Amino acid sequence: MMSYWFEIENHDQILSPALLFYPDRISNNIQKMICIAGSPDRLRPHVKTYKCKEIVAMQMEAGISRFKCSTLAEAQMLAECSAPDVLLAYPLVGPNQKRFSRLVNRFPEITFSTLIDHVDQVRQWQEHLETPLNIYVDLDVGMHRSGISANRLEELLKLVKGKKFNLQGFHAYDGHIRDKDLINRKQHVNRSFREAEQFLDAYDGPKTFITGGSITFPIHAEHAERMLSPGTTLLWDRGYGDSFPDLDFDIAAVLLARVVSKPGQDLLCLDLGYKAVASEMKDHPPVVFPQIPNAGIVKHSEEHLVLKTEDAGKWKVGDVVYGFPWHICPTVAIHAKAGIVKNRRVENFWEITSRDRNYFLD
Repeated sequence: MMSYWFEIENHDQILSPALLFYPDRISNNIQKMICIAGSPDRLRPHVKTYKCKEIVAMQMEAGISRFKCSTLAEAQMLAECSAPDVLLAYPLVGPNQKRFSRLVNRFPEITFSTLIDHVDQVRQWQEHLETPLNIYVDLDVGMHRSGISANRLEELLKLVKGKKFNLQGFHAYDGHIRDKDLINRKQHVNRSFREAEQFLDAYDGPKTFITGGSITFPIHAEHAERMLSPGTTLLWDRGYGDSFPDLDFDIAAVLLARVVSKPGQDLLCLDLGYKAVASEMKDHPPVVFPQIPNAGIVKHSEEHLVLKTEDAGKWKVGDVVYGFPWHICPTVAIHAKAGIVKNRRVENFWEITSRDRNYFLD
C-alpha cells in the first residue's frame, strides 16, 4: 500500500480508537490565519475545536493574545494558560453568571468579557454584580440562534449604561452562511451584515466588532475595522475541506482505528463507533477513510463501524485504518487525550482539558 502523510511508525504502541494531532500542520494553520487577518492583533480565535492548552500556547507564541470560547470550562482553561483577553461568547444565565464572576475575581490579571442579547440577562446580572462586567452585545445577523437584531437594540443599550457594565462593542456569528461558491458567500455576508453596519455607522459608542466563523472570516478580513474569530481552522476537517475548497487549511487531526472483524466478503468492521467520532452529521457519513476511498458505511453503532468495500480482501484483521472526521469539533470533545505526532511517531499526549464541564457552583 502507498504511504500517507498521516501514518505513524509506532502504531503498535497506540490503543485504538485514538485521536491524533499533528502540530506541524497546526502551526501551518495558525500562520495561514495570521496571513489572512494581516496581523495576529486582529484575531480572536475560538477554542471550541481543540480544547487543549498546548494549542492555546502555540497561538500565543505566534502573537495571538485574544481568545473566544463558549463554556466556563474553556474560559477557565484559557485563564490557566494566562491568555490576556478572554471572551466567553455565550449568553450566561442563572448560576453560570455567578461562576463566571468568580472566575473573573480569581484571575484579576486577565481581561474577561461575555455576551448579552436580552434584557432578562441584563436584569439577572444586575442582581448580583459587585464589580463592573465587560460585555459585548451579540447581534443576530441571520443565524437566529442567539443575538438581537440591530433594530431592537435601544432598550438593551439603555439598560447597560451605568456603573455595572462596560460595553466593549458588538459580536456577530454567521454560521448560517455556508455558500460553497466564494462570490455567493461574499454576497451573503454583505446582505447579512448590512443592517449591523448601518447601525454601527450611526452609533456613538464602542464599535469594536467581532465577526465571522471559519468559513467567513477571510471575507470579514477585507473590512479593516472588524476583529476575526475563526476556530475550526486550527484542526480543519473533511467537511469544511470538501465544502469550501477556496479555504486552504490543513487537516491536522486524524482518527486511528483498526479492523477488528471481517463479517462478510466485502465487509470490514472497525473499532470506531460513534463514541469515538461525532455522528451528528445526518446528511453525510461522519468519517472518511482516505486509504479506502470507495468504502461506504453500512452500520454504525456505539463501538463498531462496518464498511462495505470491494477492497476488503486487501485488509487483514488487526490492520490500522486512518479516518478524517467530517466534523472535528464534537469529535475532539469525545476524547480525553490526543496523541501528538512528530516525525511520524506519537511522542506524547495532550489532554483535551476543557471537554469536561463544571456542574456545581463552588
